[in-house]
Amino acid sequence: MKLAVKDYPLSEKRADLIRTRTGKLLDAITVEALKSGAATMEDLRITKDALLMQAEIATAAGRPRLGQNFERAADMVDVPQDFLLRAYELLRPGRAKSKQELLDAAATFRETHKAERVAGFLEEAAEVYERRGLFQFRY
Repeated sequence: MKLAVKDYPLSEKRADLIRTRTGKLLDAITVEALKSGAATMEDLRITKDALLMQAEIATAAGRPRLGQNFERAADMVDVPQDFLLRAYELLRPGRAKSKQELLDAAATFRETHKAERVAGFLEEAAEVYERRGLFQFRY
């Protein structure tokens, strides 16, 4: 199914397409369901599919960079938070000591977490940081 700008916001216009990580429909997530335990915190976490749908809508709206951001976010939903935070820290100018640190993080994203788009982003950052001399500690 092809999504369009008219489908935004998904939660209001196409809730039938949204499923939780445990397979529940969005309409099943209510305060009562949470209180009773029929819905859990796992049901409240964003899914890869929901982010990819948002990417499709953003691209259809003429916002391809936003769409790419949603696609990278979709790659990261199952990556452990501690690894995400370490990679984020490496992307701050002056934090990574070498190009290789970023390339190693990219390899982990690609090989361990199957996050191809994020790996590509880190590889691109490594090239730019090297050209601009951003591997030296600046503060």
